[in-house]
Amino acid sequence: MGNAILLASAEARRHRPTVILALLGLGLVASILAATAIGPLTVPPREIGNVLAEALGLLPAGTVDATLRDIVLDLRVPRALAGWCIGALLSTGGATMQGLFRNPLADPGLIGVSSGAALAVAGFIVLGSGLAFLPANLRYYAMPLAAFVGGLIVVLLIQRLAYRDGRTDVPTMLLAGIAVTAIVMAGIGLLTFVSDDPQLRSITFWTLGSLGGVGWASLAVLGPVAVAVLLLSLGFADVLDALMLGEREAYSIGFEVERAKRVMVFTVAAGVGAAVAFTGLIGFVGIIAPHMTRLILGAAHRRLLIGSCLLGGLLVILADTACRMVVAPAELPIGIVTSLVGAPFFLALLLHQQRRGFPAS
Repeated sequence: MGNAILLASAEARRHRPTVILALLGLGLVASILAATAIGPLTVPPREIGNVLAEALGLLPAGTVDATLRDIVLDLRVPRALAGWCIGALLSTGGATMQGLFRNPLADPGLIGVSSGAALAVAGFIVLGSGLAFLPANLRYYAMPLAAFVGGLIVVLLIQRLAYRDGRTDVPTMLLAGIAVTAIVMAGIGLLTFVSDDPQLRSITFWTLGSLGGVGWASLAVLGPVAVAVLLLSLGFADVLDALMLGEREAYSIGFEVERAKRVMVFTVAAGVGAAVAFTGLIGFVGIIAPHMTRLILGAAHRRLLIGSCLLGGLLVILADTACRMVVAPAELPIGIVTSLVGAPFFLALLLHQQRRGFPAS
């Protein structure tokens, strides 16, 4: 009898991560449905089903009211799916950076991608009026492209500053990131100073973050990037597990640590750069989601990355839904909500780490 209980308990523990990941997946689907239904105009789940059935050709055209169809298909569904992509990119990047720095307080902002993107966007808003000759479809992608390139340039600069004696020194990369970010923020301040009122409002609105401008065109970029970043990150799960023991130990096991660090930093830069390019700055998701996932799934990076991807998307979708409802029919910037929730969580995490002692980097 005792052996049977022990075996059942061991079996339950073995399947626990799978069950938790399944629950996170169901929660993500439920949040997408809730975000589609909830708004200034509530759409019942049955009507959502009818809209999707008509779009798939399962119901005759004209079955659903045209306004309702436009709200569901053109506004809420792509926005909810884009919310998952944004959350997945930020949280996957956060989990990777925490593994690379071996510190649960690390986030993608440490390598300068967000600040670099912000500088590029500020420059585009203030100095980019000469691009008015471009077709509208190209102008739509011009600012996100500028943000992506700006974030990538700053990351490459920080990585180059940290490269010494044939290897990337992680503590130096952290310090270089702090210094370069300070310089970049000074540049943003200068551009803000010389901007006019409409430009200043545009810069401020972008830095607060919003999913209001995303649609199917944005999703066509964000979706493939989110899938690619997750797959690439999963490919380095074993390296991240080995790095928990230290770089020297990971080398001794046989991993190409230097190459892995470069590719991981580039992957995080590309993913987070794409995210902030379309939605602006959304804080704390890259810290909260990985840490919460680590608490419930453990530190093994394969399931940590998958769990962070699911939980990060869930948190962003819920935050965006709250943004649309709190001051409806107006809309709060999502960066305000994530900061209001994330900052206390970060402080609690900081105090917890102080009591335990920070892990060595």
